[in-house]
Amino acid sequence: MNAIITAAELAGELTGDRPPVLLDVRYQLGGPHGLAAYEAGHIPGAVYVDLEAELAGPPGSGGRHPLPDVEAFGAVMRRAGVRHDTPVVVYDGGQGWAAARAWWMLRWTGHPGVRVLDGGLAVWEGPVEAEVPAPATGDFQPVPGAVPLLDADGAAELARTGLLLDARAGERYRGEVEPIDRIAGHIPGAVSAPTMENVGPDGRLLPASELAARFKSLGAEEAPAVGVYCGSGVSAAQQVLALEVAGIPAALYVGSWSEWSADESRPVASGAGSR
Repeated sequence: MNAIITAAELAGELTGDRPPVLLDVRYQLGGPHGLAAYEAGHIPGAVYVDLEAELAGPPGSGGRHPLPDVEAFGAVMRRAGVRHDTPVVVYDGGQGWAAARAWWMLRWTGHPGVRVLDGGLAVWEGPVEAEVPAPATGDFQPVPGAVPLLDADGAAELARTGLLLDARAGERYRGEVEPIDRIAGHIPGAVSAPTMENVGPDGRLLPASELAARFKSLGAEEAPAVGVYCGSGVSAAQQVLALEVAGIPAALYVGSWSEWSADESRPVASGAGSR
């Protein structure tokens, strides 16, 4: 199954014999809570999922958006109507980061059929509604480990032996600014690969061939393994999604820079970096 779905494809599937479960994961770092936007209008049948409360655990030593309790995540998915044998489509407001985090969480816990609406709600031309649905309880039971996950030690090792991509803006990677975390810079050996370069002006992911060329230029083709981190494991999920579309499997370092930089014993690099 493709990792993404177009708005036209989604519209067709919603009227078909096996419509997907829809999850609305609108979220904006430092912005208004996504629930208000959801209640004002969402794709009919979509259930709202709160990224910070339901797709992440409490912030702490594991980072700003660590993994949630797996059983609690499973309960959220079942409440939203997620079933193991029914496809799921997740979307956000258009940035793609939050939707990709939900996509990754479902994939990591073993769901076989989850896709991201490419371009999010911003590209949806169908109807929207304010009515909050009450779906039948799903049967999804999460089993972690279906896709690779990195911890801090694993990320450090991959930066030495494979390819570790830093999905943050270039100025944060280089250590010129750090608006959120304790210290500026990047994991030694990581390669700068800003997430925003995965999308075109319309907010959709670049074609698979262009993404493949981009990641090849960063060293993905010859690397024995690829991993991604960002500030707190959200935008990096979009990069894992883009890599998937390009045909390149990649691991996610969920703790990301917010976990790495919180430990003063871990090394920090700055500048343009080199391999």
